[in-house]
Amino acid sequence: MSRLMHVTAGPYAPPAARRELVVTSRDGARLHAEVHGPDDAPAVVLAHGWTCSTAFWAAQVRALSATHRVVAYDQRGHGRSPASPGRYGTEALADDLAAVLKATLAPGEKAVLAGHSMGGMTLMAAADRPEFAEHAAAALLCSTGSSRLTAEALVLPLRAGALRTRVTRAVLGARAPLGPVTPVARKVLRYATMGPASSPDKVEACARIVHACPTGVRHGWSQVLATLDLDAGVRALRVPTAVLGGTADRLTPITHARSLAERLPDCAGLTELAGMGHMTPVEAPEAVTGRIAELAKLYVPAKEETP
Repeated sequence: MSRLMHVTAGPYAPPAARRELVVTSRDGARLHAEVHGPDDAPAVVLAHGWTCSTAFWAAQVRALSATHRVVAYDQRGHGRSPASPGRYGTEALADDLAAVLKATLAPGEKAVLAGHSMGGMTLMAAADRPEFAEHAAAALLCSTGSSRLTAEALVLPLRAGALRTRVTRAVLGARAPLGPVTPVARKVLRYATMGPASSPDKVEACARIVHACPTGVRHGWSQVLATLDLDAGVRALRVPTAVLGGTADRLTPITHARSLAERLPDCAGLTELAGMGHMTPVEAPEAVTGRIAELAKLYVPAKEETP
């Protein structure tokens, strides 16, 4: 589809899925999901962030699928999941994850659930759902926060306060189309979402993914994030949960990661990536992949062999 403007070659190109399926959420929303890797391998489920798609996890899928069964899905309105006008909110995020878990995992099967940015918020929103309790062995919260997102964002060089919060909300929620990926667009995206040392190929990969997100979807979810309050969801995350963030993240500054690590009932460690921005799965793919693999090794039980 023309919306998927991601790169088509190299380490940031999405690998072909072994199986694709359409998952129907509770309200009828249709979600594109992919399964990679062998059926009998430990399971990992990946939830991407705002304005992204399954393509954002290309490096993790490519590295993990040799030894893990990797499930990735497009959040509603993103990638190949159709938009559901007016159906934006944390309940929708939780409904969609619950539907994906039910459709892709066997009854009682455990998996590591990893979420980046809005994907991490998805895990918090779903933490009290029975499907989460049934399937989550451990979790990774990557470059995310539970509340005060616009108040604490550092995208704009203004003093903290009501003015900066209002302007940040207006900028992130703008209805203007992003347009084609140009040199100026790459510079803006790199400044706002990535670390200063990000290589051109990584900036290009992120820009193509973000610019493919429809304007209405980008705006609709921005309104949810502007008023987000999932602090109760943090307390409900009772599985071992690791936290990871970049020290140069302007969208969800590292203070969010530190706060999450302090408040989680069962924190499995905090990883701070020096000089990295918000797009950590692309900026530091080995670190993110390694953390997911560590959690799977520690907490996902090996499948019993059939005699």
